[in-house]
Amino acid sequence: MALNPKPSRPHFFSQTPESLAELVKGWGMPAFRAKQIMQWVYEKGIADPALMTNLGPKDRELLAEKMAFVEGATLRHLAATDGTQKLLIDWGLSEDEIAREALLPIAGQPLGDTKNQTETVMIPSESRESGKLRRTACVSSQMGCPVGCKFCASGLSGLDGNLTNGQIVQQIWMLSRLPAVERISNVVFMGMGEPLSNFNNVVNAAKTMMAPWGLGISARKITISTVGMPSPIRKLADMDFPITLAISLHAPNDEIRRKIIPWAEFVTVEQLIEAGAYYFEKTGREVTLEYILLSGVNDLPEHARELAVVARRLRSNINLIRYNEVKGMPFIRPTDEAVLTFQQILTDAGISTHIRASRGRDIAAACGQLRHENAKKSC
Repeated sequence: MALNPKPSRPHFFSQTPESLAELVKGWGMPAFRAKQIMQWVYEKGIADPALMTNLGPKDRELLAEKMAFVEGATLRHLAATDGTQKLLIDWGLSEDEIAREALLPIAGQPLGDTKNQTETVMIPSESRESGKLRRTACVSSQMGCPVGCKFCASGLSGLDGNLTNGQIVQQIWMLSRLPAVERISNVVFMGMGEPLSNFNNVVNAAKTMMAPWGLGISARKITISTVGMPSPIRKLADMDFPITLAISLHAPNDEIRRKIIPWAEFVTVEQLIEAGAYYFEKTGREVTLEYILLSGVNDLPEHARELAVVARRLRSNINLIRYNEVKGMPFIRPTDEAVLTFQQILTDAGISTHIRASRGRDIAAACGQLRHENAKKSC
């Protein structure tokens, strides 16, 4: 079983200006070095101490010895025809190990331990509001997932460990360094894992994303998606974070939801709606209801009408998502006609409803699919 990877050296992306200043002082450097290092990494995109030219040679050497800047190794980088880019990261390996070919792939077997691997995706799209191009980072919060949704590849092997706040932030930094990306404008916690079951690390990562000294991303452009944990939703609301909450509803009633989401045995649709209403009351932020359409399971007109009744109970909008097929799973992508009919019923009921564009289908688009395919090589 994979263990939650904990670096032997402090990880740069887990640091605040204050904690970094304490570290460098402890290493015999002046405290102002912390600000310089932050500027190199976050403003200039440089994470190699040897290139930090306003630091003295001894400080650069000491920094390289004492601090881990980029953890893990990129096993695969895939680029789709629509501009989407996806990384498969192994947190148990290092780029040096890959470069030295210390771990050679064996024919038919995956490279590294798939239990240490997560995915992160950069999705380019045009903003509905401004028409400007935005680049969204879809980040993972865990290795694997504890929820085990029947249609999702992320939880096929269960939960293998939490990512640290630094590992979450590093995903965005890595995506920003990819070709034709430059800067990430939006972040969605919709990759592998249930974000609210890794609450503290996710919140601390979001703080770094929003910080002027960090990634400088507006809180209103950050979305945390949860399959539905009422208590953490309320806790998040009480923190006065003006971020967007997305609830992965995926069914209009408890009967269907329990068939496709195991955790629905413990949380009802009613409880989720109440928690969502509390979130809006405390933050003033409209809640997004995420709804993956599975052909013949939850995409019928009667399901849309029932969903409209649920959605009207709180200030919300609905994102409809066409299912991306995963080999070995029994679910089918809905027809365009079924999707458009579903949307029209919701729109006619006065519910703001959008169909999310399917992106990156030619690069294993579904959450956890690339990791799953890498693991399947050993079968």
